[in-house]
Amino acid sequence: MRVALITLGCDKNTVDSERYLGALIEHGAVQVHDPATADVVVVNTCGFIDAAKRESIDAIVSATKLKEDGTVQAVIAVGCMVQRHEAELREALPEVDLFLGAADTEQLVPQLQARGLLGPADALHPGVRTYSGDAPHVRYLKLSEGCDHGCAFCAIPLMRGKHRSFALDDVVREAQLLELQGAREVNLVAQDLAHYGRDRRDGVGLPEALEALIRDTTIPWIRLMYLYSAGITPKLLDVIAREPRIVRYLDMPMQHAADAVLTRMRRPERQRTIREKVARYREAVQGVAIRTTCIVGFPGETDADFLELMAFLEEMRFERVGAFTYSEQEGTHAATMDDDVPESIKRERLELLTELQRSITDERYSERVGQTVVALADGGKQARLPWQADDIDGVTVLDRGVAAGSLVEVEVTGTDDYDFTAVVRRVISAPSTAKPELPRYLPVASMGAFGR
Repeated sequence: MRVALITLGCDKNTVDSERYLGALIEHGAVQVHDPATADVVVVNTCGFIDAAKRESIDAIVSATKLKEDGTVQAVIAVGCMVQRHEAELREALPEVDLFLGAADTEQLVPQLQARGLLGPADALHPGVRTYSGDAPHVRYLKLSEGCDHGCAFCAIPLMRGKHRSFALDDVVREAQLLELQGAREVNLVAQDLAHYGRDRRDGVGLPEALEALIRDTTIPWIRLMYLYSAGITPKLLDVIAREPRIVRYLDMPMQHAADAVLTRMRRPERQRTIREKVARYREAVQGVAIRTTCIVGFPGETDADFLELMAFLEEMRFERVGAFTYSEQEGTHAATMDDDVPESIKRERLELLTELQRSITDERYSERVGQTVVALADGGKQARLPWQADDIDGVTVLDRGVAAGSLVEVEVTGTDDYDFTAVVRRVISAPSTAKPELPRYLPVASMGAFGR
C-alpha cells in the first residue's frame, strides 16, 4: 500500500503523524510524498481555529478529488478536527472512507487491514515513529498529551482530553531513538510543557526530565516549546541556565496583557506575574530570546484593553509575537459570550499589533548583529540561530553552504525583516555519515497506542 500523509496544525500533530506512518510501514505500507501517486491518503487535521479547520477541509476535499479521478483508493481523515466534528464531517463529506478522532487512531491499522489494504505486522520492522524526508536533523518530542487549564477560548481539552504525562523512561528512550535517526535538534512539545509530571506524582517534573535528556543523550540542541509562565520555576531556570545544550529560547504563550481580558479568558497568569516571570527568566538565562502569542478581539476587549496590550508589548520587547484574531469555538466557555468585537476592528487591531511587533523584532534582532554564536545548518546556505525555532522564526542566510545538521560558529552580520545574515567562521561538528543502527521506523511500544 502506497500511503501519503498530509499533516496540518501544530508540531504535536507532526509527532502523531510520524507515529501513524511508522505503524503503517510496520504493516507493509510504503510512503509516497505525492498524494496523486498514493493508494491511500491520510489527512491529519487541525481543529484549533477556524482558519486551521478550513485548511483541513480543503486538504480532505483535494484528496477526495484524486479518489474521483481513480488514482486514490481511499481517503482517511484523522485527528483533532475529526474528534470535534465527526458527525458534521461525515454528513458533508460522504466520499471520505474513514474518520478517526484523536482518541481513536489506534484503529487506523485494523480498519485498513479489514479493507484488504494492509497486511500483518512485519516482525523485522516494529515501530510507531518515523520521519518524512531525507534530513531528519530537526525533530519533535511530545512529553504529554491533553490539557487541564480550561482556557475559555480553547477547545483542546475537548479534542485531546485531560493532561497525561508520559513516563520519563519512555521520553528518554524516544529521544535516544530520535538521536539514532540523526536528530541534532529536538523540540520538546506539549499543550503546556511546564505542566509535565504533575499528574504522575512521582517527583519528576520538567527540570528532572531535562536533566535526564542531557545525561542520557548527546543531542546538541534541546528547545522548549509551549510553557505557561506560571510553570517557570526557579528550579527550571537553574537547569536551563547551567546546561548549554538547552537552547536559550522560550516559547511562552501569553494571549493578552490586560487583566480584565485574562480573567475572562480564564488564563492563570496576570500582567504582574507575566512581567515578573519574564524578568526572572532574562536575569537567569543571559541572551535568551522569548516568543509569545496574543489573541486580539476576544469578547469584551475594549479599546483600553487593546492599548494596554500594546503598551505591555512595548515594555516587554519580546523577540517574536504570534498574533491571531479571536474566533468562536463550539463547546468552549467563550462561545457562550457575546462576540461583540466587529471583525473589522479585530483585523485593524491585528494589523496594529503586527506592525508594532515588527519594529520591536527589528530592534531586538539588530542588537544581535556582531555577535559570534553557534548556528544549526538546515542545508545549503540556510541555518538557524538559537533564537529561531524551526519553521516559525525565520532563517539565517550563511555566506556559504554547510551540510544539514552541522553546528557552525557564525558571526551575525545583519538582519532582514525576520531573518539574519551571517558569516561562517568554522564548522564545530557535522552530522554522522554512518548508517543508523536502527531503521527509520522506531519502537516506542511502551508508550501505548501512538503515545497516548
